[in-house]
This record gives sequence, structure tokens and C-alpha cells, in this order.
Amino acid sequence: MVGRVAQEAALGPVFDYSSPMLPAMVLCAGFGTRLRPLTDLIPKPMLTVGDRPAVLHTLAHISDAGLTPVVLNTHHRADVFEGTLPQWVRVVHEPSILGTAGGVANASGLLGSGDILVWNGDILAEPDLRALIDFHHGNSKDCVATLLAAPRAAGQGTLGLDASSRVVRMRGHRSGVEQIGADFMGIQLISARLRARLPAQGCLVGDAYLPALQAGDQIAVCMHRGDWDDIGTPRALLDANLRWLRRHGRANFCELHVPAPIELHETVVCNGAMLRGAGSIRQCLALAGSTLTAPAHRAIALPDGRVIQEE
Repeated sequence: MVGRVAQEAALGPVFDYSSPMLPAMVLCAGFGTRLRPLTDLIPKPMLTVGDRPAVLHTLAHISDAGLTPVVLNTHHRADVFEGTLPQWVRVVHEPSILGTAGGVANASGLLGSGDILVWNGDILAEPDLRALIDFHHGNSKDCVATLLAAPRAAGQGTLGLDASSRVVRMRGHRSGVEQIGADFMGIQLISARLRARLPAQGCLVGDAYLPALQAGDQIAVCMHRGDWDDIGTPRALLDANLRWLRRHGRANFCELHVPAPIELHETVVCNGAMLRGAGSIRQCLALAGSTLTAPAHRAIALPDGRVIQEE
């Protein structure tokens, strides 16, 4: 996959033109407050998961599905994205943060006027995007959006659905009879008619989906039954790295020589990090420019010398 990303950075993505062509937007402008102090230095989508920044996993998956054009918005620590994104990604910088709904509205000139895929930049998943698009097209006459979600028991999760997989519970809104619960994954397809009503500043859930439901519009939900990660906390970031290692059958991912007194276990060490001490380093993440001293367990080493201990 890394080779393909390098190829596409030079030549542009290799599209399968038999697939539905839709634009996609990856939302990367947020502050990542739950991840501070990590996100004081690195925007959340640029934090490492496995062999690369999280957002590059998402961009590769979107590219493989043949969606085009691909737009990404920035605000907080926009400088960190420079020189890392593939050349085929169109970047929109927001001098003032606009929120998820405002970010999509602001990028409309690059996204065109039709339906679009929107993907939160802190979400890692590998859904079948063609199946999601087909599901959306099958419901598009009746629904203003399709949300990707992980199933939960009735009454649990951030969403409640009826027997037709339509949203009947979202935040404070309730309508209809809930048959199953679900967790919204921050991946969605938004119809052109809902895009036309997006505010210039605001939140997709609070300022677009909830008003739509209250006005009688319907929102469909497509279920995702695979792994996914929301890297919104230090614990979630570490767990996402552990899941990446296990999915790829690796005990560790390390881009430098490990001194003999140190033993790595389920650990990701980025190029430019430094390992010191002696003993076991287990389930840790050492970011580029950081120093991690053994022994260590469930720790994240930052490039400014700090180490976050996650229990």
C-alpha cells in the first residue's frame, strides 16, 4: 500500500472507472482537545498509526474505491500536513474554524454540487465504500443522508434505528420505534439537497442532521461490522496501533536499530525516535523526534520530550 501511495503522489490515483464516481472530503480542521498535549504539536489526523499518519490510511482507502476529487480541510497546525499529503488531494485551509458542516459548505467549489462522501479525519476503518454508495443510492429518494455505523443493542450507542434502518434516535431527537442501536462512525454520504442547506459555520450532527430529522426528513444507516477506531484519546490511539500490528501480523513496527538491552513488544517506533534504557517496552508509541526510555508500558513519547503514560 505504501508503494501505491507513493505512485499516486506522483501520477495521481489509479481509478476504476466502472465504480460510482463521487467526490470525497476528509475533515481535518479540528483541535483534537481530548488528545492534548499530543495535538498541541501534531494535528489528530497526522498522528501515527502503524506505518504512517492516520489520514494517509484513509486517503489510500478512498483512492482505492475510485472516489474523486478528494478534498481535505485544515486549520489547527496546518503546517504539519505540508509535504505529507498526496499531490492529488485538494487542500482547503480555514483561517477560522468552521465546524464539520461549515467545512463541507466552504469546500463546495471543489466538491461540485452532487452527493458526497464525508469522512472524519480521526476515524480509521476499511469499509466497503462501493457497497456504502450502492446502499445510499438505493435510499437516496427518501433519505437526505446515509450514515455508516457499528451495530449495538437497542437503546445503546449514539443512534437508534427502526426496522428499515432509518434514524429514530439521535442526541435528544426521538421518533418512531427503535429496533436496534448503533454507533455513528463519522463516515457519511450527504445528498445534494441536504448540502444545499448546510450552514456556513456549524456541526453536521447538530446543525444539519438534527434539523433535518425534526423537519421530517429521513436519514438512512448502513451497518459496518468490521474493526474501526476513533483515535480521539491517548488510549484509543494506542489501541489503534495495537490493532494495526495484529491485523498485519507484526509483533512490532520499528524503523530504527533497537539497542540490545531493550526488548520491544507490540510497539510502534517511528523513524527519528530514540530508545534508551534497558528492559521491556510494551504496547507503546514513540513518535518521530521523541525519546522513550525502557522499561515502559502503555506510553506515548512526544517529540518535545514529554511522555504520556496511559493506564
